Amino acid sequence: MDCREFRNKHVAFVDDLLSAVEMDAMQRHVIGCARCSRHDTAIRRSLLLVRNLPPIQPSRDFVQRLNVRLAQLGPVPRDAIIAPRATFASMSAFAALAAGVVAVAYMSVATMHYFDSAAAPSPAPTVAVAPEPVPPPAAIANAAFVASVPTGIPIWPAVLMAGEAPGHFANMDLRENESAR
Repeated sequence: MDCREFRNKHVAFVDDLLSAVEMDAMQRHVIGCARCSRHDTAIRRSLLLVRNLPPIQPSRDFVQRLNVRLAQLGPVPRDAIIAPRATFASMSAFAALAAGVVAVAYMSVATMHYFDSAAAPSPAPTVAVAPEPVPPPAAIANAAFVASVPTGIPIWPAVLMAGEAPGHFANMDLRENESAR
């Protein structure tokens, strides 16, 4: 587990909402990583402090005083809320559009340069050569068996010949019987 994954799952780790496997991985990471251990300790201490604070008891007339104060302030004009966000959105949209135009221009110049350099002369023609004939499978298996005997590795050719073994041994018996007659 890396530090980024630990920090992304830390809230669920503190609340004990992860699976047992993930909890174990998080605990092992806390033990092994000093930085994440400090982060975990700071979060757990702050939660302990907040949970142990005494409850706030507002005065009896708090709600009445709050409503009077809010009435004195009056409603907030919509222009004050919307205008800054609209200006920011239009500036960010302009910046994104400008970056897009620059990227398209760069890509077109790079593509033109690529096509200009790609117009090199073609290489000389090559001559196709017919492949060597492949010997029949039985010849390959026998050659592999003969080649493997001196090296001391007779296992893989035996696997190749496993399908032919019953027929080969039967033919051998027939040949011995014919030669004996």
